[in-house]
Amino acid sequence: MAGETKILVVFYSLYGNTAKLARAVGAGVTEVPGCTATLKRVPETMPRETIQHLEQSAAYQKAQEEMKDIPIATLEDLQDVDGVIFGSPSHFGNAAAQIKQFIDATVPLWVKGQLVGKVGGVFCTSGSLHGGNEGTLISMLLPLLHHGMIIVGRTYEDFSLANAGTPYGASATSGPNHDQPPTDQDLVIARSLGKRIAMVAKKLKE
Repeated sequence: MAGETKILVVFYSLYGNTAKLARAVGAGVTEVPGCTATLKRVPETMPRETIQHLEQSAAYQKAQEEMKDIPIATLEDLQDVDGVIFGSPSHFGNAAAQIKQFIDATVPLWVKGQLVGKVGGVFCTSGSLHGGNEGTLISMLLPLLHHGMIIVGRTYEDFSLANAGTPYGASATSGPNHDQPPTDQDLVIARSLGKRIAMVAKKLKE
């Protein structure tokens, strides 16, 4: 037996919308027998004064409360898994600085080739329909290629892709005030992505 197939879902989320997608991606992973999903958050890098300003927002406080059970990711978490799925809100059409800093810190793993052959995928949220979803997804995919990871996106065989989303990964629109959670269809797409990545990782491991 090849043993349990482990998938890490690591993300950054400020108002909880990306976290909701992350949970759906993780749920999709566990739909595949023999596969487990672990959710981790990347460390916050914003200045303390900015955090203090955000703490005045009820939406921010609620999101942080909902995510308090999700531990902070470390580079070691990336090593003992068969696949990694990264998630981020879109910041100016790119991945958030927090997730990018975490990925940039993986140079020691890159030097040793410790992510080579692992399966990788991405998901994101943005403030508007054309607010940078695809740019953000692609920006997160590029480092995975440098690591020699095997990228898995969504498939056009997934009927929902004809109605919403992109083949690069799962995404959702949260609105300019970050108060629009992922729709039911967004969550279905995210689950589909997680399931597909888990299936590929399991086959490779076997």
